[in-house]
Amino acid sequence: MNTSRHVHDSFTTAYKDARGRTVDAGGVTYAYRELGPKGGIPVVFFVHLAATLDNWDPRIIDPIAKGRHVIAFDNRGVGASTGRVPDSVEAMADDAYTFITALGFDKVDIFSFSLGGMIAQALVVKHPELVRKLVLTGTGPRGGKDIDKVASTTYWDILRATLTRSDPKEFLFFNRNATGKPAARAFVDRLEERTSDRDLQIKTRAFQTQLKAIKKWGRSAPDDLSKITQPTLIANGDNDRMVPSILSEDLHRRIKNSRLIIYPDSGHGGIFQYHETFAPAAVEFLAR
Repeated sequence: MNTSRHVHDSFTTAYKDARGRTVDAGGVTYAYRELGPKGGIPVVFFVHLAATLDNWDPRIIDPIAKGRHVIAFDNRGVGASTGRVPDSVEAMADDAYTFITALGFDKVDIFSFSLGGMIAQALVVKHPELVRKLVLTGTGPRGGKDIDKVASTTYWDILRATLTRSDPKEFLFFNRNATGKPAARAFVDRLEERTSDRDLQIKTRAFQTQLKAIKKWGRSAPDDLSKITQPTLIANGDNDRMVPSILSEDLHRRIKNSRLIIYPDSGHGGIFQYHETFAPAAVEFLAR
């Protein structure tokens, strides 16, 4: 059965070539992709607002998959996964738990970005035994200041992008300056590297429900993050308009012994703009 782990080159380390798979659990068919060498503790990727499997930057995922079993998935109601998106971050975390345990894992590392980072926090608070290491990027804590304003910023930038016929992520994730604009275009181009077996787009209703969940998360009482004892890496740009950068500092203060990286002259997508330095830092953190 497990012959593949003995054949050295039988796995892919390129996200653009990762095979699409599904698993049924709790009445939902979850769509996911896996890559990298099987065996050991996998790294599960939790994606951002409005995103599907096609939204992971290959320059971040591929370096991690060189040495680790990597799994990216669509949560309930997102992309090719069935069911309806729940209207709370905590329920999304319950679905993520269902997905991970359905694959037979009792210990994982989590790499998360934005909304994915909120889901990851809710998951680790409820199921601390499941998570060994935690990477939280472009995100903020439950009850974090101004998280409830994400929706208005998002709608405004979608409008700006529509008017200029560009991808909303160019506005939402990057500064509109001489550094940010080319970084934004390069990022959007990298997301197009996978040409076959692309994921389904997120539905408008699902996107709106995610925004409602984020607003609720921002207006809820904070979780006690001092309970998080997992090694945690926190990263963001210094000018995040979506999930204010100050919230990354807030997370760092509240999660003991966490490590914080703030990239200069960059926004919500700071880790993508600085992928050449961030990817090795993430690889090193997860391998330690």
